[in-house]
Amino acid sequence: MITVAEADAILQARCRAFGIAELTLAEAVGRVLAEPLIADRDFPPFHRVAMDGFALDWAAVQAGQRRFEVVHTQRAGMPAVALPKSGVAVEVMTGAVLPVGATVVVRVEDVELEQQGERRFIALKSIPEKIWQNVHQQGIDRRQGETIVPQGRMLSPAEIAVAAAIGKVTVHVYAHPRIAIVSTGDELVEISETPLPHQIRRSNAAMLQAFLRARGLECKLFHTGDASEAMHQCFADLLQDYDVIISTGSVSAGEVDILPSVLQELGVEVHFHKVAQRPGKPMLFGQTQTCTVFALPGNPVSAVLCFLRYVWRWICAAQGQEKSKPLFAQLTEPVVFKPKLTYFLPVRLAVSSEATLLAEPLAGHGSGDFANLVDCDGFLELPAEKSEFVKGEAHPVWLYRDWC
Repeated sequence: MITVAEADAILQARCRAFGIAELTLAEAVGRVLAEPLIADRDFPPFHRVAMDGFALDWAAVQAGQRRFEVVHTQRAGMPAVALPKSGVAVEVMTGAVLPVGATVVVRVEDVELEQQGERRFIALKSIPEKIWQNVHQQGIDRRQGETIVPQGRMLSPAEIAVAAAIGKVTVHVYAHPRIAIVSTGDELVEISETPLPHQIRRSNAAMLQAFLRARGLECKLFHTGDASEAMHQCFADLLQDYDVIISTGSVSAGEVDILPSVLQELGVEVHFHKVAQRPGKPMLFGQTQTCTVFALPGNPVSAVLCFLRYVWRWICAAQGQEKSKPLFAQLTEPVVFKPKLTYFLPVRLAVSSEATLLAEPLAGHGSGDFANLVDCDGFLELPAEKSEFVKGEAHPVWLYRDWC
């Protein structure tokens, strides 16, 4: 049996990518970027007017001039004009190119307008404080050739806007793996069936499928009973056809928990089986040359925890996603856990008036109590080195649901 830290190291060392896909910007939201987005010109590409107002030469203001004739109007989308001389003004609109020779913009509300026949003048009511005031200077955000979005970033609408701004009609993203979810066990029946007293419905598979779909990945569901021949045939086919297999059940120490031996017979190299943690101790991780297998315990809380803590993080890393750090939350009450195991405590989260993330322990009824997950926001990771955890201690929390 290995520690949680050792399991992390093994998973990281055996990460594998699934190729690159080229998608349109509309298709790429939520995917992981497989190339940097590089500025094809300065950002902004010109001195951009940041306020409706009047463009002036800062030197004229410094020299004491307070009244200017308005000689032109510069709207957004118009080619740049120039100040004919230092002592005049150009009316400008937000987003317009700053006229050549102008070095400051005075807001509309900071001037008084005067009309003398066909001529217009402004008188400054408020003096600008510095050169380039109300001007978004060329290249101040990014210079041409500079990376704006690094490879490995998940594409949100903000990154899509950048891609569009640099003329990317399509982007290269990391391809999604082909994923199979397998439930095992003679006691499991279809969701649509009415179970007999000794049977239960296949809720684990539906739950894991929901996790993946919520994160933009598709998968297919399969089931096999406990018979060795049926299980052998099921996994033999899936190992040929899928990049990732996530199974639940048949990995503990019972007489019918035969999946580890079946996988080894099929040529799967088992990198670890059993992690010093609760819940989820019997988890198995193995690989062939083309397929990665995560065999999770059948108890639903164990399956959820192992998926969140290990499987999903591995999939994110395999897709090139930037490594994210877990949140930390403080216990709202003391917890005692005697076994020398890492304890993943189900918690409900809240935020204190001091903006501290708080974790309220949820007792539940063990790793089979999936109804308790309805009230759970995540799992607080309590280290194996301690047995008593006091109120106010902060530990990593692995989110079960999107939480804010």
